[in-house]
Amino acid sequence: MIQKISTKNPTDVAKEVQATYLQIFPGGDKTFVPHAFQWASDCFEGKYADFQPVDARYHDFEHTLQGALCMARILRGRHRAWAQPALPQRMAELGLVSILLHDTGYLKKRGDDSGTGAKYTSVHVGRSAEFAGQLLTENGFSAMEIASVQNMICCTGVDALLKVIPFQSELEKITGLCLGAADLLGQMAADDYIEKLPVLYAEFAEAARGSPQKSGIVNMFSSAKDLLRKTPDFWEQYVKVKLERDFGGQYRYLNDPYPDGANEYMEKIEANVRRLRKLISSEADTTAFLKKHCVA
Repeated sequence: MIQKISTKNPTDVAKEVQATYLQIFPGGDKTFVPHAFQWASDCFEGKYADFQPVDARYHDFEHTLQGALCMARILRGRHRAWAQPALPQRMAELGLVSILLHDTGYLKKRGDDSGTGAKYTSVHVGRSAEFAGQLLTENGFSAMEIASVQNMICCTGVDALLKVIPFQSELEKITGLCLGAADLLGQMAADDYIEKLPVLYAEFAEAARGSPQKSGIVNMFSSAKDLLRKTPDFWEQYVKVKLERDFGGQYRYLNDPYPDGANEYMEKIEANVRRLRKLISSEADTTAFLKKHCVA
């Protein structure tokens, strides 16, 4: 059974990721994970360069922590399963940095006072890659390492075409696939995932208002209720397919024990989807839920 860690507490998540990293690499750099988490924390708290604290309410720091925790656990699962090719320490470190920085594209610069960072939803992946390039250059990462991180971040785009990402190696690609899976699983397995869906809709709506394009995920939903109704199919027809086909089944390394043990992330998501199906089956319950959880 996976230990319950509160993703509302960055310190607890950092400690768990550090412990997991050292389980995989007992002789690893004990300063790496703490430094990476501090970089991410500074970024989201408005302590880095000329960026404001995060004000996106769904893609907040907790969302990043959910993904980071899941990423570390997938990497540990691969290690325990003796999966080949084995990921070397540095590639795993780059993967952890990538998940920690993958949504920095939602951060606004100082003086950018209109709306929230959610307005960047449609372009946040590219902004995140650019942000990572700046921060990692300042912290001594090589050009090749930075390109690796940027390629991995590109795996998280909802419409990402993995075949056009210029991966520099198979190891880099595998790590990127782990990251893409962790980004989806971490958020959808959260206890409050359903309660945060109206917040996610508000982000999409803000992005759609500022986008000249009328296609893409930000324009897929007409209301928070519409998003609730479409989420079960999003899971069944998009996420599960993407996890298996595009991300090569990396989620299976969360099976404990591998290969036939329980996968708590998948089980939690299935439970969330069942709860959501029950909710949307009642018009009265849906109305009451939206009244309680919708945001302006």
